[in-house]
Amino acid sequence: MTSRRHNNALDGWRSALHPILPGDFPQAVALARFLDRLDADGKLAKTIVYNLNPADNEAFATVVGSFNDGSAPGKMQLGSAWWFLDQLDGMRKQLDALSNLGLLARFVGMLTDSRSFLSYSRHEYFRRLVCNLLGDDVKRGFLPDDRELLGNVARDVAFFNARKYFGFDV
Repeated sequence: MTSRRHNNALDGWRSALHPILPGDFPQAVALARFLDRLDADGKLAKTIVYNLNPADNEAFATVVGSFNDGSAPGKMQLGSAWWFLDQLDGMRKQLDALSNLGLLARFVGMLTDSRSFLSYSRHEYFRRLVCNLLGDDVKRGFLPDDRELLGNVARDVAFFNARKYFGFDV
């Protein structure tokens, strides 16, 4: 797996990691060692790590954030809530962990399960959650009441960050 990840970095590919055992904190330790090995070899590609257990969101966000080296905006990311966490509570917990420990403004946003027509409505749901998170943080005094700034953050998370991160020419 490490050699494949080395090639990903050399070829300018992005990586997505989906740890399999939910609730297994040692995964965070193993993930840190794996990413460290790639980083030490100069082979750490842009990577999004998806989590199956909301109890591990903070651990994974911390590990992933430890490898943002400034070489690319949002190079390492905690991926959006997915699979059975792709619902209100799961999305909120993932967004809270990301905004507390990462940089929400660089987040590439929601992924889709294209096998299900209903999955597309989750994107709208997700966008509303992001806007509510930003609005709640303004009400609590954590963010400035700057609609232009926050509108740009919401648009970036909903579309533009993914376009930049993946290099899509849309």
